[in-house]
Amino acid sequence: MSKQVVHTHAAPAAIGPYSQAIRAGDFVYTAGQIGIDPATGQLVEGIEAQTRQALRNLQAVLEAAGASLEQVVKTTVFLHDMGDFGAMNAVYAEFFAAEPPARSAVQAAALPKGALVEIEAVAYSPR
Repeated sequence: MSKQVVHTHAAPAAIGPYSQAIRAGDFVYTAGQIGIDPATGQLVEGIEAQTRQALRNLQAVLEAAGASLEQVVKTTVFLHDMGDFGAMNAVYAEFFAAEPPARSAVQAAALPKGALVEIEAVAYSPR
């Protein structure tokens, strides 16, 4: 099985010793994405905007790996406050309207850069 590091300037650069994603065989494993606008390097404001930007960042990373949101089989959503679940879920549904992937959602005590939401994914993307 081959392992390939995935990198794109269309999503925020890694803020530590990790890759934006790894393609391993027919699977793509992404790092968690938060609502940083890659053009400004700033975290956008509010749970809806952060969820939307995190998913756009996730989409850019997947595309750099030769995959797409339609190929995502599992996501994990980390929320700073589970009270934001409904707002996050409404935006999430815009990106995964048909045949949504399996998902876990958990509350985290703190997220990088003070983010309100972080989302990671696994995609099945045969070459």
